[in-house]
Amino acid sequence: MYTITDLKKSAGSYLGKYEVERLQGAFEFSRTAHAGQLRQSGDPYIQHPLEVSGILAEMHMDYQTLVAALLHDVIEDTPTAKNDIRKHFGKGVAELVDGVSKLTQIEFDTKAEAQAQNFRKMIMAMSNDIRVILVKLADRLHNMRTLGSLPPEKRRRIARETLEIYAPIAQRLGINAIRLELEELGFAALYPMRHRILTAEVGRARGNRKEVINKIRTTLKRRLRQEKIPAQVIGREKHLYGIYQKMQSKRLSFSEVYDVYAFRIIVDNVDTCYRTIGTVHNLYKPVPGKFKDYIAIPKANGYQSLHTVLFGPFGAPIEVQIRTKEINDVAEAGIAAHWLYKTGGQSERIGAHKRAREWLKRIIDMQMVAGNPQEFLENVKIDLFPESVYIFTPKGRIMEMPKGATAVDFAYAIHTGVGNTCVGARIDRQLAPLGTRLITGQSVEIITAPGACPNPAWLNFTVTPKARSNIRLYLKNLRQSEAIALGKRLLNRELELQGVSFDQIDVNLLQKVLKEYNLENEEVLLREVGLGNRIAPIIARQLTGLVAQSDKKRPKKTDALPLTIKGTEGLVVNFPKCCLPIPGDPIHGFVTAGRGIVIHHQSCPNVSEYRNHPDKWINVEWENDIAVDFPTNIRAEVNNQRGVLAKVASVIAAQGANISNVSITDNDDRYMTLKFVIEVKDRVHLANVMRRLRNLKHVNRISRR
Repeated sequence: MYTITDLKKSAGSYLGKYEVERLQGAFEFSRTAHAGQLRQSGDPYIQHPLEVSGILAEMHMDYQTLVAALLHDVIEDTPTAKNDIRKHFGKGVAELVDGVSKLTQIEFDTKAEAQAQNFRKMIMAMSNDIRVILVKLADRLHNMRTLGSLPPEKRRRIARETLEIYAPIAQRLGINAIRLELEELGFAALYPMRHRILTAEVGRARGNRKEVINKIRTTLKRRLRQEKIPAQVIGREKHLYGIYQKMQSKRLSFSEVYDVYAFRIIVDNVDTCYRTIGTVHNLYKPVPGKFKDYIAIPKANGYQSLHTVLFGPFGAPIEVQIRTKEINDVAEAGIAAHWLYKTGGQSERIGAHKRAREWLKRIIDMQMVAGNPQEFLENVKIDLFPESVYIFTPKGRIMEMPKGATAVDFAYAIHTGVGNTCVGARIDRQLAPLGTRLITGQSVEIITAPGACPNPAWLNFTVTPKARSNIRLYLKNLRQSEAIALGKRLLNRELELQGVSFDQIDVNLLQKVLKEYNLENEEVLLREVGLGNRIAPIIARQLTGLVAQSDKKRPKKTDALPLTIKGTEGLVVNFPKCCLPIPGDPIHGFVTAGRGIVIHHQSCPNVSEYRNHPDKWINVEWENDIAVDFPTNIRAEVNNQRGVLAKVASVIAAQGANISNVSITDNDDRYMTLKFVIEVKDRVHLANVMRRLRNLKHVNRISRR
């Protein structure tokens, strides 16, 4: 069992004598605070913070971090206050401990909400001091090592959270050693049966592999000696979770994944890395397209190495990584290398730390525009799993983007203002749509225009959290302004029955209504009405002082003029897919909380559910001059013959209607049903399309819906 003596011995290898002795005081403080508390395993609670501090001491973390690790649960699990820690150990330690502590004083509706809020708090603390995440990762690592004492359901929940959040964060920060152990422990806890089977398979296959690995390693070392390249050659064992992930993602059998021999060659400097890659390519033929230079273009987490795959002597591929000792140590320790070394090799350490800071800045930017903590957490999860492509700006700057990123994602990566106003892109100097997926090596130039704004359709193809968050933020603000405009229209429509308008309402009555509903100002009131959260007739009566009148004296709702609809009202007037009404159709409007007004065809079967809510009905009609197209359904039963779909589509296009979707159902060998969603101007336009379709030889029946 790990003791305070072990911790002091480990820390004493790199800390001063005074700091090591101060660890004893922090240990006594923590032990007193946790007195009487036991872990699920039955061990005294103090054992956990002691082990966490020990993990961090192995990483050569500074004195404040080790003290914070010893105290990291006292705010959360004991009556000890943050001020007590500040008084005894200083402000820096107190802030670290507070950053790691969960929000225990707030009641959350769901575990998902609690997880998201606590994660958001931790990210904010990380932005002030990145050591917060190192303490949290060490805390999670020890919890995973002692997971066996927990109930199965809790084990699985913690393991899933570890694999989805904490292991990827460790990878993003370049802390490979902790990432690998978290993945192995998480895999064993979440999928125990799969873990056992793979462990057994690896054990059976390992004996045959040793001889092959030794022969290849001997050959590599001999060739490097001949070329006078001093190097260390290490045969690498693939870890179980990595094997499992590759089997899952590439649908490979165990033998296909495990029949790959992996080696790491460690040399003295970067120049020798490039000499070494030439040497191994002369020894074994390289697999085309499998060479990756992460030294010239490091990964987002600062990882650097040369990677290549060779055709091996025994018919199996050989994976080789080539790097310097300094790069190798940084690859294992990541941002912790900032504290691991005191001298030498600063560029790699600073690079890893700088990239971690850049990632944190991007995460904080996402947090500021996220609608809620759950959305923020989902965005971070997306950001933590990047398969990268490397794109060039017109000036030659390299930008890393996740796999599947589009020109819009690239625009937002440059700057939010560029993303919000982009209208096109030039990819390798050729004009291309904004939804074009980018591939490594392309040069991308974004075309912007003053007054341009984000399109809701961009959410269908953007993949980066920054792009999606900013598009949603813009649409949220746009929706609010549209809701205010609609709310004013609805209220004025009701107020006209009293011979007044909203702008003529008595200020005292308005303030009284705002106070009654606990609303900040008149814009919030109008927005609530526009979104359907407040009923316009009721608000109108309150604003005109008619609340006390009898129902007989109140104007009937049917006396109000219809609200005119033109289809360009934006996000607060909705046309549902159940009936897809078009200009000329008889329509009903229904005020729906949170969505504004939903426009249904009067014959729509879904209208019946509103029968018991007459207060939510609203009299609506189409404007006379409407210049936009509306989607609607048509259904054609046709002879099952070659080319009939092309003929039907050609007739629809010839009538100036756009086809946005089509589905085909085979009724039998003789007939089939074609279902189209087409865009038309109004009922007359639709009638012309259907009339022309009826004249086609192979069309037996044409109908709407």
